[in-house]
Amino acid sequence: MWVILGVIAIVVTIINLIMYAAGKDYKLAMALGLSFTALTLCAEYSLVSDWVEVKDWAALMDVVPGMERALWFMTIVSILLNLAPIFLERKSKK
Repeated sequence: MWVILGVIAIVVTIINLIMYAAGKDYKLAMALGLSFTALTLCAEYSLVSDWVEVKDWAALMDVVPGMERALWFMTIVSILLNLAPIFLERKSKK
């Protein structure tokens, strides 16, 4: 589930940037991109929670360390890319 939500977040973020470049209203796409990023994080947390409940320590040890870095990186990139049109718009108005 988290993979699907993550792909949707990436696609909507790209749509956000395309809409900004085309001069269209991009704010809904920006909100959707950030929302799907948050849903991706929640879905990943639920997966890890399931592993803890069934005491699947091997899965936790294998996946969590690498996923932590990936999730932090992708979340920061998502925030920056989704907010970039706002910053560019403000810069161009000055």
